[in-house]
This record gives sequence, structure tokens and C-alpha cells, in this order.
Amino acid sequence: MLWTIPGGVLLMVAVGVYELIRHRRRRRGGTPLTATYVNELTAMFYGTKRDELDHRQSMSMMREDQVQGAPPPLGIDLDRGTAVLRPEDRRQT
Repeated sequence: MLWTIPGGVLLMVAVGVYELIRHRRRRRGGTPLTATYVNELTAMFYGTKRDELDHRQSMSMMREDQVQGAPPPLGIDLDRGTAVLRPEDRRQT
């Protein structure tokens, strides 16, 4: 029982180092296991962290209609009486 918390911390650091090495080699995305572990551990002690994690999960499920910073595919300017049409990039599906 004496080594439970220090052992968990050492295990988390070891897994974090492994994930860093793996991430640099493969260039994979996603949430690292250590980040999930720290978030869940924090949520056990702070109820507001659980609310934040639930909100983050619900926001990730929402659809984004326009990519941030990209011009809209259809631009209509009623003051000038012009319409701008941009072809969609078919590489993204």
C-alpha cells in the first residue's frame, strides 16, 4: 500500500515517455493514454473537471459546417449584386 501512489506516478511517467517516442515515429493523432489517465484522476477529486470532460466530449461530436479560416464555398454579396462560387475540394471526404 505504501507504493501505490508513487508507483502509479512512475508508471504514468514511463507510459508518457513511451507515447512520446511512439508519437515521434508514427505521427499518429489522438488523445494520449497518459492525458486520459490524468484527466480521469483529476475528475475523481474535482467535480467540475467531470463537467469539463463531458462538455469537451459533447462538443467533439458536433458537426462543424465551415472550417475555421477557410473562405465559405458560396459567397453572395447582396449590396454589389455578385455571387462567388468556389469548387469543392474532392480530395477531402
